[in-house]
Amino acid sequence: MALPSRTKIDKAGLALAKGKFRDEVDYIELEEALDEYRKAHLQPLSETTLELQQLLANYGAPYYIAQRLKRKPQIVRKLNRLSVRLTQLQDIGGCRIIVHRNSDVDKLYKYLRDSVGAQNVFIIDRATDYREMGRDDTGYRALHVILKRGGIFLELQIRSRIQHYWAESIERTSVIYGYYLKESEGNSKVIKYFKTLSDVFCEIEAGREASVDQRLRIDSLRSECEQIILQSDRHKVFDSFVNEDIILTLTEKEGRNPAGLNNWILVFDWNAGAFVSWDIVSRNASDAVETYIEYERMFPVESGYEVVLVGSSEVATVRQTHSHYFGIESYDNILENLDTSIVGFTRKIDIDVGARQILACLQRRHFWGKKTIAKDTLSNHFCKDVLTFDSSLKTLADRGLIQTSSLNGGVSLNVRKKSEIEQYL
Repeated sequence: MALPSRTKIDKAGLALAKGKFRDEVDYIELEEALDEYRKAHLQPLSETTLELQQLLANYGAPYYIAQRLKRKPQIVRKLNRLSVRLTQLQDIGGCRIIVHRNSDVDKLYKYLRDSVGAQNVFIIDRATDYREMGRDDTGYRALHVILKRGGIFLELQIRSRIQHYWAESIERTSVIYGYYLKESEGNSKVIKYFKTLSDVFCEIEAGREASVDQRLRIDSLRSECEQIILQSDRHKVFDSFVNEDIILTLTEKEGRNPAGLNNWILVFDWNAGAFVSWDIVSRNASDAVETYIEYERMFPVESGYEVVLVGSSEVATVRQTHSHYFGIESYDNILENLDTSIVGFTRKIDIDVGARQILACLQRRHFWGKKTIAKDTLSNHFCKDVLTFDSSLKTLADRGLIQTSSLNGGVSLNVRKKSEIEQYL
């Protein structure tokens, strides 16, 4: 099907966001136009994500990458919030890269700028840096890069692990609170808490300690905001948990589609605080979006559901990039104090996707201790799809998760690190 005209696409945005349409038939036709416009973003997005992974094959440092197609309710809220036309939105298709430190954001962006120039498939249109001051009232921090591919704009977010940890924390609290805090919904004091926390995280990333005054201010705000959330009419104490059996099931499904980028549809129930459905869908962009639309109809936002289409080469990556969809680990403290937050983000992103793939392969084939496999065999046969093999293997060796035999140079898992390895997997 041909893409609707820009005029019709913008009318579709007005129909859904502002209720401007003639009758029910007109509304249905305009909604289909929006669906077609959104669908047109998935194929170039998936190709770009895979090409970014190829470009980063020799980057030599840990990172996570995943993509998502913007949710329809999110599109509507953004159109209302910014008062822009639908064709002006440049983040309908978006991918996210997470690196270790704020300085790594700059290094990776420079690496991409240098690498993108060597190909003629997509270009970097511009970049907007929200890291120094923080965007809007919430304190959101990341580097946003707008890519252009064949007339389609795509957004690439590059975050440090602290910036990402903050973003996941505000998402986690939004689940508990029932308001979209990142969109400045909810009580202003709760938003101020996250803005203050973001400012302190920025100081820590710059190598400066949080002052006593900052700690006291965060603790004071935290106590006050927890009461605000508890007394909110939207707040519910959910029976939610991180379901490790689901993770195993998803990994098994992924194993039947080993190479390339998989599309996943997840359905999150805001009433229960957990996802109710998560399944692998077609790699064909058109079929995947048709399934996405069908899920959106089955699980409407008005009933408290959120349907998300994400893509990655490994489901473990999605767990890092969208962790709050895997359940809330603890409700003992709605908001974390500063020390808890610091402990939390220091445990994030210890190894990259390629390293996880190598660990999974060695574990699946029982290469522990004295039972080794030649590095070349591992690289050229069992892990031939791991783009970052050499740097990922070095990461595992530096952390003592693997060992190399002095007799034949073979590689195996370190038995003494068994529990740690199992946690990564």
